Amino acid sequence: MKVFAGEKSREFAKSVCRHLGVDLGLSEKQSFSDGEFIPAIKETVRGQTVYLIQSTFPPTDNLFELLMMADACKRAGAAKIVAVIPYFGYARQDKKDAPRVPITASLIAGLIEQAGINHVVTMDLHADQIQGFFRIPVSHIYASTVLLPYLRKIPCEKDIAFASPDMGGTKRTRIYANHLKKDMVICYKYRKKANEISEMKLVGGVIGKDVVIVDDLIDTAGTICKAADMMMAEGANSVRAVVTHPILSGDAYGQIGRSALESLIVTNSIPLCDRMKLPLDDLCDDSYIGRSKIEVVEVCSIFADIIRNIENNQSISVNFL
Repeated sequence: MKVFAGEKSREFAKSVCRHLGVDLGLSEKQSFSDGEFIPAIKETVRGQTVYLIQSTFPPTDNLFELLMMADACKRAGAAKIVAVIPYFGYARQDKKDAPRVPITASLIAGLIEQAGINHVVTMDLHADQIQGFFRIPVSHIYASTVLLPYLRKIPCEKDIAFASPDMGGTKRTRIYANHLKKDMVICYKYRKKANEISEMKLVGGVIGKDVVIVDDLIDTAGTICKAADMMMAEGANSVRAVVTHPILSGDAYGQIGRSALESLIVTNSIPLCDRMKLPLDDLCDDSYIGRSKIEVVEVCSIFADIIRNIENNQSISVNFL
């Protein structure tokens, strides 16, 4: 077994390797002035099962780096290539919902197979049916395995209610609500274009409740922040959010800082923005407040367990919740 990482997931991969008790494989990436780059595997992989760890965010360069690393391993004689993709980019493009638009998630699945990858491990896909775009095994695991135990530790003064920020997330939210035997409410939202909400309404009551919003990803934070503000206006006692993938693009940190969200719990599937490591004086107040509300839950141990079980031909169903 050999484990390698793409440039943006190197720290994540190092943590996975610590849990596995193995060294991260040697690789490097050479960049050219025109934006072209070439990754290189710096040790033999002939006859080995190779695990390539790379979240595809930002999506295009990191996806292409993963494909190029897979091609390099295939041409170097690797026996099997497993792509470990904590965050699977382009998953929001899973259907044709307008004329003359691509189904990009299906296109990406085809590219992954064509690159020589034999197995995909990923977490909390935006849409479960994306697994059907692949003709190779897909191990789709859920962050709820670690997020639910974490939620039990949060002190809440009132009764908890779980909330889905849109109709598409009701199945995911229902898992949390059923597991903890709590109520669920739903936000109905309407968009005229991407990243811009035209209308949002609440289905269900939140008066006097500590609300936990559940979602698979947070991008500009517009949906979750608007939902939090609306629930507080409807009489909620507090609002938190638990989200797997912290994309946090644009003014997301500022929106979180200005919102009624008490805290945002995310995983480390995507590293938080580097600029959030700057001193307070280099950030606007809202962004700093927003960053201070975020708590990160580590999921590297789950991926290490999955890799170990795949390597030993054992079941991975214990990681499904």
